[in-house]
Amino acid sequence: MDRKKFLAKGLIGLATIVALPGAITSCKKEDTPLSSGPGGPGSPEDNEPWDGSGDCPVSPRETEGPYPIKTPAQLVMENIIGDRTGVALLMTITINDQSNDCAPLPGVLVDVWQCDKDGNYSQYGDYTGASFLRGRQTTDGNGQVSFISIFPGWYSGRAPHIHIEVLDTNENSLLVSQIAFPADIYTEVYATSGYNGAPDTSNDSDGIFANSIEGNICDSITGNTTDGYTLLKTIIVE
Repeated sequence: MDRKKFLAKGLIGLATIVALPGAITSCKKEDTPLSSGPGGPGSPEDNEPWDGSGDCPVSPRETEGPYPIKTPAQLVMENIIGDRTGVALLMTITINDQSNDCAPLPGVLVDVWQCDKDGNYSQYGDYTGASFLRGRQTTDGNGQVSFISIFPGWYSGRAPHIHIEVLDTNENSLLVSQIAFPADIYTEVYATSGYNGAPDTSNDSDGIFANSIEGNICDSITGNTTDGYTLLKTIIVE
């Protein structure tokens, strides 16, 4: 989705909009000690060390977590904000096929889900009747999908993240992974009013990201807390 279409369709009436092109922040690894907390480590089979070797490594396979989408086929939409508020986020995700020389993979399903600025997920707990911050798109000819969202908050034991699953046309799962954010960006966002301050878990102290952060971290992120952010991430599947 281009920026003009995004601005026209997605965030009219909201206090924040996604930034026009500006300086791009490369997403980098942090260096902090390993620890864990509630909601942190997945099971060993879901949290194997990531092998990032080669020119086209498959993206890290991660646990889908405790809050996967219950009804993804009913959530085919670009704007997944619902009634939530927060700093605007436009994410463009590219799916590449390792088995085809890492070429873009068209026609596959991409599901995303995330918490709101207070760390709450829809379809669970106090929000069983809501479906905010969840959505599904089909990749275009460039292997891309875009979602209009907000910058996620955090909850105890986890670094800030977005869940992602790639499925074939028969809804067979090709990969479950998670997207992480650079510390300088989430620190900037969480210092704004409405968010809950600094998270209690950094990327490298997160039980999910600790052995795969270089594969989870976004490719780039552009913007600021006033205008919003644009995130780019490439996910590689087999």
